[in-house]
Formats: sequence, structure tokens, C-alpha cells
Amino acid sequence: MVRLNRIYTKSGDDGTTGLGDGTRLPKHHLRIQSYGTVDETSSVIGLALVGGVEEPLAARLKTIQNDLFDVGADLCVPGAAGEKLRITADYTARMERWIDDVNDKLAPLNSFVLPGGRPAAAWLHLARTVCRRAERLVTELATLDGEHDRVNPEVVRYLNRLSDLLFVYSRAANDGGKLDVLWKPGAGRGAQ
Repeated sequence: MVRLNRIYTKSGDDGTTGLGDGTRLPKHHLRIQSYGTVDETSSVIGLALVGGVEEPLAARLKTIQNDLFDVGADLCVPGAAGEKLRITADYTARMERWIDDVNDKLAPLNSFVLPGGRPAAAWLHLARTVCRRAERLVTELATLDGEHDRVNPEVVRYLNRLSDLLFVYSRAANDGGKLDVLWKPGAGRGAQ
């Protein structure tokens, strides 16, 4: 059980922060940026939820927000699994089922989709792009010396699939894709 009695500790005033294993890193370290961006993804999902995402997608997105804390915990306590909380293939498999369930009901696409339509859909597009940034940071973290074996590859799979889910859910929030804003290649060429 997590207990947060004090919100401020002053231990980060020197520009470092503590990982779950007690290691201290600079606040700009890729590991910190990675789980910070995962947290940012959850925050944008929260905006989508208050922006009008309907059930059953809302309940699923709340589950995703909880998952994202698990992702953050996985990144915050690097190393071998052992007794630590780790993202597993089950998380991603569940999302794949959710994606298929919703995507099967959407109209097929013949163009790329631009962020827009309903507010909830636009927020979900923003969450998708923040999620993609988190994925890029985690994959970069895994390339650093000494970090490859300390990054759970399931985290990368999870974030990759989450961005897909957020895209599909943005279309669902746009009345099943009917309100999607489609890209028109070259439409702005010569515009005054």
C-alpha cells in the first residue's frame, strides 16, 4: 500500500529525484523523462474523459490510466522483475481486444485523420501524440549504456499499442468516425 503523508521532501531541490530502488538521477535523465511523459499521457486521457468520452470507452480509459501508473512503476524501479510490478503481455493483449472491438464498428479510412471533431476526440489525439513521445523516450532509454537490460520490452509494446487504441477511440468519440477531420493532401497549396 502506498502512503503519502508528506507532499514535499525537499530532496529534489538539488535537481535530482529518487527511483524506486533508491538510486538518485538528474531530473532530466531519460528514465525520468520517460515515466514523466507516461504520467502526462494519463493526464491528457483525464482531459478526454471530462471532455465527454462515453461508456464503455470511459471505463476502459480509466483502466488505462491505472495501467499507466503501473508503467511508471515499471520504469521507476529498473532491473530484473523479481517481486517488482512489471508490465506483462496480458496488458497489451487486453488492449488489442479493446481495439478490435471498437475498430470493427468504424467506417474504413481512405485518408489520414487530423485531430479535431468533438473535444473528446481532439483530447484523445493529443493523448496519442504524448504517448508516442513516451514510447520514443523509452526506446531511446533502452539504447543507453547499462540501460538495455533495465528497460522492460513489454513497456514499449504496451505504449505502442496504447497509441493505436487512442487513435481508434478518437474515431469512436467522433461519432464512429463520421465527424473525423480528414487530411486533404495539398489542400492549402496556393491558399490566400
